[in-house]
Amino acid sequence: MAKHGTVPKRSGETGGERPRATRSLQSVAGAAQPADADLGALALDRLIHERMRLGIVSALAVNESLTFNELKRLMHTTDGNLSVHARKLEDAAYVTCTKTFLGRVPRTEYRLTSTGRRALERYLNHMEALIRATRER
Repeated sequence: MAKHGTVPKRSGETGGERPRATRSLQSVAGAAQPADADLGALALDRLIHERMRLGIVSALAVNESLTFNELKRLMHTTDGNLSVHARKLEDAAYVTCTKTFLGRVPRTEYRLTSTGRRALERYLNHMEALIRATRER
């Protein structure tokens, strides 16, 4: 019986070897990076990788700006959820937030910054490389 946390050997496997068909995410991700890249460069941008934040950044990439309510409708989310994720993107300087009033009604508008655009481009390039490496198998 295998110890807790270990994977039992398959027939034909010797100790310490991995099955040939198994590729680690790191080795696939490495296909997207130069050979001398450090380990940190192999990781996906965790800030953008989260579904809600990826949606916000993507929506802003194809629109000059979007209001809070427009983003909320696009993302099908709540005020609180959107504000938490938008704040994280704002703290990272991926988006800017401008608050104004239209009469007495507050208006919050978001724009993607050049830093955010570059981060999204790096993220998309990384994902495309992962997809290519996976499909080549």
